[in-house]
Amino acid sequence: MEIDIDSTWDGLPADERVSLWLFWDADALVIEVTAPYFGDPSPPGTPGPTDGLWDYEVVEIFLVNDEGPRPVYTEVELSPHGHHLVLKLKGVRKPISSKHAIEWSAAIDGNRWTGTALVPMDLLPEEITHYNAYAIHGIGEERTYLAAHPVPGESPDFHRLTHFAEWPP
Repeated sequence: MEIDIDSTWDGLPADERVSLWLFWDADALVIEVTAPYFGDPSPPGTPGPTDGLWDYEVVEIFLVNDEGPRPVYTEVELSPHGHHLVLKLKGVRKPISSKHAIEWSAAIDGNRWTGTALVPMDLLPEEITHYNAYAIHGIGEERTYLAAHPVPGESPDFHRLTHFAEWPP
């Protein structure tokens, strides 16, 4: 299935497009990313699980099961520099675990980047009911927040689960 991130966080048309392709492997969700590369600085440290990745150039996908009293969801963040962050949450903005190691490879080619992630099934909600995907880039006043499905409000807040789309896309 394909997910396009092609609007601003609040629903205006964007000048760029990020594409995600998702498919199931035997033991994992495979996420393929194709995105513009803006040349933002790389996160510090070696590639791998990295806290605070949302402060850098990144593509994110949230996969949610909201059928219980508190939503359970997984946030996967992927950087063009090989860094990644996977958080499991129970309740909005309430992580129960983070910095999970996954297979993630990324390559920058001029003004584009691509990557492939394998997210093990045990890091995902048992049943996915909703999703959203985001792309972030830029520094300071030039910071840009894009969404597959807008999350309106006063400022970008990617944990507004009520604005997520039904799964599957």
